[in-house]
Amino acid sequence: MEIVYVYTKKRSEFGRQCNFSDRPAELHVDILPDPSLAVNFIERNPCDTPTQCTQEMSEHEVNTERFESETRGINHVEGGWPKDVNPQEMEQTIRYRKKVEKDENYVNTIMQLGSAMEHCIKQNNAIDIYEEYYEEEEILEETEEQPSAKTINVFRDPNEIKRTATGLSWHPDGSRKLAVAYSSLEFQRATKDMSFDSYIWDIENPNKPEMVLKPVSPLVCLEYNPKDSHILVGGCYNGQIAYWDTRKGSHPVEMSTIEHSHRDPVYKVIWLQSKTGTDAFSASTDGQVLWWDIRKLNEPTERLVLDPTKKGNLDNALGAISLEFETTMPTKFMVGTEQGLVVSCNRKAKTPAEKIVCTYSGHHGPIYSLQRNPFFPKNFLTVADWTARIWSEDIKESSIMWTKYHMAYLTDGCWSPVRPSVFFTIKMDGTLDVWDFLFKQNDPTLSIKVCDEALYSLQVQDNGRFLACGSQQGTATLLEISSGLCSLQRNEKALATAMFERETKREKILEARHREMRLKERSRSEQGKEEESKEVDTGESAEDLIARAEKEFFEVVEAEVKKREKEEEKSKVNMEKDVCEEKETTLKD
Repeated sequence: MEIVYVYTKKRSEFGRQCNFSDRPAELHVDILPDPSLAVNFIERNPCDTPTQCTQEMSEHEVNTERFESETRGINHVEGGWPKDVNPQEMEQTIRYRKKVEKDENYVNTIMQLGSAMEHCIKQNNAIDIYEEYYEEEEILEETEEQPSAKTINVFRDPNEIKRTATGLSWHPDGSRKLAVAYSSLEFQRATKDMSFDSYIWDIENPNKPEMVLKPVSPLVCLEYNPKDSHILVGGCYNGQIAYWDTRKGSHPVEMSTIEHSHRDPVYKVIWLQSKTGTDAFSASTDGQVLWWDIRKLNEPTERLVLDPTKKGNLDNALGAISLEFETTMPTKFMVGTEQGLVVSCNRKAKTPAEKIVCTYSGHHGPIYSLQRNPFFPKNFLTVADWTARIWSEDIKESSIMWTKYHMAYLTDGCWSPVRPSVFFTIKMDGTLDVWDFLFKQNDPTLSIKVCDEALYSLQVQDNGRFLACGSQQGTATLLEISSGLCSLQRNEKALATAMFERETKREKILEARHREMRLKERSRSEQGKEEESKEVDTGESAEDLIARAEKEFFEVVEAEVKKREKEEEKSKVNMEKDVCEEKETTLKD
């Protein structure tokens, strides 16, 4: 018989519940060695000291409630007028002002404010409150600073199904806002539940977008109007162009008609320099560049087919994937294509064939980024396949400078707006590279791992201090680079000019050398053709030539046979002589 007794105990009497978590090792206590204690040390062998009364330690974690801030805007109109006065009517406002100025309280108030205001004005005139006392020392500190960058904020796609951040645009006034276009460029991965929305973010509030843009098709690119910061233009995945006025809500004010729009996704839209500030042009992989006036989007104002044969055939057109327009060159623009060619165009040419001026070839894949240097517009940057290249307009055969071939594919790049020798590139391994070719040409000056997924878009603020990178999973990362990379260095413009001129001259010399070699090869090939033509012109038919060739062949064979026979006879005679000589020597012996 087995005796069993069950002991019961409450859970609360067991003590605190253990919570185990996987975390790296941490250093809690660091006791430095004290040489003075060595005097009191007594050697014991063996030395066993059991310890049980150790200090009890516990670790606690607290999750605070997340605080979400929300920004709301208002449209300010002129106020302070009575209800019976219309501020738009000049006569009513003048009449009301005269009435107020005659009031005794108004005169007394102005007189009291006048003395205080006069005192403040005199203070401002006496002291320069904006004077910088330590300007030179700050510059010396900045020059010694190592190139670096730090993450300021991260803006994530709020939707469950993540999309790629394909386009970025900074707000033109103060750059406190960032517009991000979201779309999935992989057609087969686009699901029915995928959102079409794009967002405008306040860079100080990453929790919630400031405004939602609701297009009819996902936006591939998005650009703020430099003249009117309330207006944005976007290129859609289905080829349409749309524009928004942030004062009128989230839905587009107007969209282009599908019949007159692009046939492929619109990869780039750029605002043109015009008096109205309403002109833009767009590029797509359907091989067309279209010009638009957003006041009338029912059809484009102008159209150019990127046919390299200059016949305007859309079937032979090169797919456009990047655009470049420099305001100092209003008639010129450049297009980067899927085939790795840069097409230089002149908008004001008389015929469509003359609009395509020339092409630059040097890449193996689509040119994802194309931008002129803001200080030297003749030199432009292209980013494609595994390298970035710097070109000169004067040389069409080859680029004048280029980066090494990377292991990861390059997806975007741009120049620094404040330093002529600095440009940025991003790669599919999530890395941002900052290049300063005056400092180092073989490797980037600074390389940062921004995120674990591929980076697809890049945009630098006008002051060159902040830059935003868009990733494959819809994450827009805001980075601040060190002051040394965004402040103009001493003699930098002159040094950059000298380097561009030197490299351009070198490429021109190489190009002239290649041209000479090609001419020599051509002259040799022409001489060979002339000799062949002389042989053909002898008047012999094909049968005669065959018979003559056979005759020459047999003559050669017969001559060879006779030669061998003579050699065999000679060898026999020599052998007979040798035998006779051997017999004579034996007889003598």
